[in-house]
Amino acid sequence: MVFKRRKPRTYVEVVSESFYPRGGWQRAVRYIMHRLRRLPDPAHKISRGIAAGVFTSFTPLFGMHFLIAAALAVAMRGNILASLLATFVGNPLTFPLIAAVSMELGSWMLGHHGLPLPLVLSSFSDASLDLWRNFVAIFTAEQTNWHGLGVFWRRVFLPYLVGGLVPGVVCGVASYYLANPLIAAYQKARVARLKKRFAKKRERVISRRLSSPAE
Repeated sequence: MVFKRRKPRTYVEVVSESFYPRGGWQRAVRYIMHRLRRLPDPAHKISRGIAAGVFTSFTPLFGMHFLIAAALAVAMRGNILASLLATFVGNPLTFPLIAAVSMELGSWMLGHHGLPLPLVLSSFSDASLDLWRNFVAIFTAEQTNWHGLGVFWRRVFLPYLVGGLVPGVVCGVASYYLANPLIAAYQKARVARLKKRFAKKRERVISRRLSSPAE
């Protein structure tokens, strides 16, 4: 394959680069901003995609963020690629803060006691293991046990989901109104630069024709 790595990354490299990219987070952010600015759609459509991706980052549906962001972008008539890039607002550096705010707010809204953040983060891996054990139990002699997943749904997932809606909507709307004028200004300036470059190139061609001897 043309784009296949010559030396495949190890599992340790994949995990470490998810927390700290090879070029650093600053370079990763610059790359994402560069891709967003160069998208061909109008600024308002790109901004809608960004809003969809930012909102999705506040949901606890890990592993499905790309699908949710793309579906929201389609529903909002936004740019799908912009929505996928904007989901990187949720990353290993910001997820603890997002989880803490969402859980505290969701627990308060549902009348539950908040859980410590380390317990919230570990509960997602525990729930995944319980789900896998119950799936295996369907095909083996083991008995299924949904009690742990039920507790996870009531104490962690549901408060996270409900609590993430408010900051997700706020940040999504804010990202739209911040991105729209910036992208519009960049696209306008880029068009002006391209026109200026084309005009200079045209002047050089005309001057060469005028300076060349007539046939």
